Amino acid sequence: MDIRADMLSRLKNRKPGYSLDRPFYIDPDFHKIDMETIWYKDWLFIGHDCEIPDAGNYLTVQVGDYAVVILRDNEGAIKAFHNSCRHRGSRVCQEHRGKAAKLVCPYHQWTYDLDGSLLYARQMGENFDTSGFGLKPVACEAAGGYIFICLADEPMDFAPFRATMEPYFLPHRLREAKIAYESTIIEKGNWKLVWENNRECYHCAGNHPELCKTYPEAPTASGVSGADDDPEIVEHWAKCENIGLPSKFKMDLPAGQFRTARMPLLRDAISYTMSGRKAVQMRLSDQINMDRIGTLLLFHYPTTWNHVLSDHALTFRVMPLSATETAVTTKWLVHKDAVEGIDYRLDELIHVWTETNDQDRQIVEENARGIHSPAYQPGPYSEVHEGGVAQFVDWYSTFMQDRLAGTAKPALRSVA
Repeated sequence: MDIRADMLSRLKNRKPGYSLDRPFYIDPDFHKIDMETIWYKDWLFIGHDCEIPDAGNYLTVQVGDYAVVILRDNEGAIKAFHNSCRHRGSRVCQEHRGKAAKLVCPYHQWTYDLDGSLLYARQMGENFDTSGFGLKPVACEAAGGYIFICLADEPMDFAPFRATMEPYFLPHRLREAKIAYESTIIEKGNWKLVWENNRECYHCAGNHPELCKTYPEAPTASGVSGADDDPEIVEHWAKCENIGLPSKFKMDLPAGQFRTARMPLLRDAISYTMSGRKAVQMRLSDQINMDRIGTLLLFHYPTTWNHVLSDHALTFRVMPLSATETAVTTKWLVHKDAVEGIDYRLDELIHVWTETNDQDRQIVEENARGIHSPAYQPGPYSEVHEGGVAQFVDWYSTFMQDRLAGTAKPALRSVA
């Protein structure tokens, strides 16, 4: 059977509320279709405005086969280009991040302006026209301090996500923050296993002693549903909205690809520390005058989940490397004027989530090892604790079926 037809058949016949068939987690051909259908078509979180504050600042990222550079141009706009020289294809920008007045390919010194246009091509002959050989653009959007790219020729509409996300995030002023620390770990498991593990706290009590000092494992705190019936969460929403912070659960319907909500931490905790006290003495935003605002959650499939607190923010980026390897990048953001050693201790700031990330890595890898066994078969999700996992798998299944069957709505260009 054709791989796409096999994939479509398995999705159509899967049992609701159960995990996926084995090939979805380990098969290189299924992974290739994931990349072509989701990762090369949808909006992907890459980084933050504050990482490229000035003209010439750039970030690079590898999305499957595609090398991309994201930069701030001379007019202050954030743009993205395929990081492939129009001469013979070498990567132009080779560092993870940097700054350059012009982008110069190290191979033969072809030189590009920050708008992507080719300025100089050494010894190409008198009749060579540089105007036809600029860097190829990649769709790029910034919202609430976050940068997203889309590799599709006709990207889906970005405006609904911006409209949902920005009212929640703009008060935190992440555009003006700075990265205090960044880490990337490689998890030896499929990207969907990374997401499934993230979307529930059924495993938290037995695996995350540091996180459980401040983060509730109640299923209503997972940002999926049921929070409206939890009086503690409703009270927290009212308290935060009274100071101008949108907080109530909001999800795009019917897809459920992204949603956001503000959740209380346990007891009187302010931040993700072993004590629950602030990790950073300076608030993340000068616009917010209260410490106990809990954590603002944001999920956007397939690349990012987030926690934004009063003293710092944590952003996570998922990037598949193969059918059985996934890179998870975590960034800790603090106020732009916060000074390490004075306003915060780095070890205290990163401890809880450094431990939690490594614990999750071990969980995902053991999950993957078990799925590699021919004895594996899909199992049921907990109706009490794993609604978020079921929702993610439902999104994946619906999205893939629509694309594989050719019934998806036509892609739209961003109108934001």
